[in-house]
Amino acid sequence: MLEALLVILIILWFAGYLRVDAFPIPDLVLFNINGQPITLWNILILLVISSIIGVLPSPFREVAGVFLILWILSVLGILAFGGLSSMLVIAIIVGLVLYLVGFR
Repeated sequence: MLEALLVILIILWFAGYLRVDAFPIPDLVLFNINGQPITLWNILILLVISSIIGVLPSPFREVAGVFLILWILSVLGILAFGGLSSMLVIAIIVGLVLYLVGFR
């Protein structure tokens, strides 16, 4: 289950941040909060990370929860560091890969 969610998160991250000319994927802006556009990709990544947090064991759940809160704040523009939301998603992906490989 966790592996499938990790693969879905990686696909969503690549599809949301990388553009492939052969596969035009529309970047739908659903609404704006604090002047920041909230896209469909942001909502899907939020749902996948939330479901990953529900599957993780206790110490990793708290760390991923903090990353989720930081990611939400960076997407909303409250934490205005350039590229912070991308770095947090990458940190979650790397942490999950290391957890699945066995570095505990």
